[in-house]
Amino acid sequence: MRPLFPFLTFALLVLGSVAPPAVAKPNVLMICVDDLKPLLGCYGDKTIKSPNIDRLAARGVVFDRAYCNQAVCAPSRNTLMTGVRPSTLGIYDLGTHFRKAVPDAITLTQHFKQQGWKTEGMGKILHVGHGNREDAASWSVPHWPAKSIHYALPESRAASGLTREEALFNNKSAQGLPRGAAFESAGVPDTAYGDGQLAEEAIRRLQATRTTPEVPFFLAVGFVRPHLPFNAPKKYWDLYDRTAFPLPERRTPPDGAPSYAPQSGGELRQYAGIPEQGDLPEDLQRTLIHGYHAAVSYMDAQLGKVLDELDRLALTEKTIIVLWGDHGWHLGDHSMWCKHTNYEQATRIPFVIAAPGTAKAGTHSPALVETVDLFPTLLELAGLPAPAGPLKLEGKSLVPALRDATASVKDHVLHVYPRGARLGRAIRTATHRLVEWKVPGASPDTAEWELYDYVNDPLETKNLAATQPETVAKLRALLATHPEAKPQWRAPAGPESAARPDQRSAGPKMDRDAMFTRRDTDADGKLTTGEFLKDQPDPDKAPARFALFDTDKDGALSRPEFVKGGKP
Repeated sequence: MRPLFPFLTFALLVLGSVAPPAVAKPNVLMICVDDLKPLLGCYGDKTIKSPNIDRLAARGVVFDRAYCNQAVCAPSRNTLMTGVRPSTLGIYDLGTHFRKAVPDAITLTQHFKQQGWKTEGMGKILHVGHGNREDAASWSVPHWPAKSIHYALPESRAASGLTREEALFNNKSAQGLPRGAAFESAGVPDTAYGDGQLAEEAIRRLQATRTTPEVPFFLAVGFVRPHLPFNAPKKYWDLYDRTAFPLPERRTPPDGAPSYAPQSGGELRQYAGIPEQGDLPEDLQRTLIHGYHAAVSYMDAQLGKVLDELDRLALTEKTIIVLWGDHGWHLGDHSMWCKHTNYEQATRIPFVIAAPGTAKAGTHSPALVETVDLFPTLLELAGLPAPAGPLKLEGKSLVPALRDATASVKDHVLHVYPRGARLGRAIRTATHRLVEWKVPGASPDTAEWELYDYVNDPLETKNLAATQPETVAKLRALLATHPEAKPQWRAPAGPESAARPDQRSAGPKMDRDAMFTRRDTDADGKLTTGEFLKDQPDPDKAPARFALFDTDKDGALSRPEFVKGGKP
């Protein structure tokens, strides 16, 4: 008889090349949180009260250097679901659905559904609003929506009953509407707001899985807080002493940064009680910081209810749990609020994975990771192949870092943010960030550059691009390994109308000078693409009008350019 040892050795080598998942057909619980920066106990913050996120972190791996691929909701969530960066999709705005650019894309949850998982989405997973919509193909059952803007107190709402932010969310004109409050502390139960209702629905969905235990589930739960407005029950506000919050150390933009690289907090300024321009009073700054903390603690408590139910149903050891924030948030640093930049506070995100049998519980990974890495990571954890759709996944599996906290999967990450016609493409390494600002497709020689050194200048006080050409050259070489970014996707041009909407002869003549002032929300004397496109009655044709008005082709409209409307 021939010895079996050589044969068994060969078989083990072959089988070992495709490692089976630690849990056969594991369930997936993917927690997505809107505007959550890594201001959490598990990331070392001593003030925030986040006990439930912290206990999830104790079960898995905390990625200390995790970054989004664009610091705004829709593009970041497109990356999560499609597995490719915004610069590949060519979608950087809120209103363009990813299937307009790639109709046959196979999303993360769609792929799991095709492989036998029951996929259920609830709350904010993809961005819905501003003309954007949900994606039915991604879910086994219809998506369960959650109300993102919800006031418990009548005095917090606008007198019209419809706030500016609600109008914008529903793709309606908000011009002339009163503004709702930026924060609310009300003596109400958790279920008075959307995240409390969402937690209850998630619990019901978990309980329903007991009827078909043989079918693995992929449950995506999208909490909205701490997104504005900072509305949370009073008991979460009472966890903090407002007077104890320090204001940011750096409250001016980086020295030497391009004038267009920072932002003026336009998202925040659409709310009542917030100055429409200029610095915020210090007491208001502390109130907003307080409100952000309260909103995080409120969301954290809702997550805790979901984790409790997962434990009670004895599903935890069969379930991969992911907590992911879609982007960070400026809390007054550099005089900036909200997201919408390429800076550290806007792009760094919380990212935790608890994978039974794979992730070493309670560890921190220093690996550089980005949102685009989650898709291939979940595929490897579940033992699934990559989808056969038109998009090639651009991330790398993080399983090596889950198994070994010292493992590295890449030496840099990539993220973007647009400013008018320019796109800022950023390379972030363990020590530096380089931002290239130019029009997509234009020569790199036309670019302006930002360079920051996080070892010697962690607060981004000075743009070093002009004084450190060798570092710029090194990071430019990394950037050159990535494909050139696509321009913003636009619908194919149709027949031109006889007259542009703003030049029709019918009706009273528009005061274009006053219109410019109204649109120039940051009062910097120019209109970005976003300011120009906001509330346009014809969003499909307005981009072409912007290009026509921009006679000097600098990616922004001066007052004369806007008033003349492209005329000599």
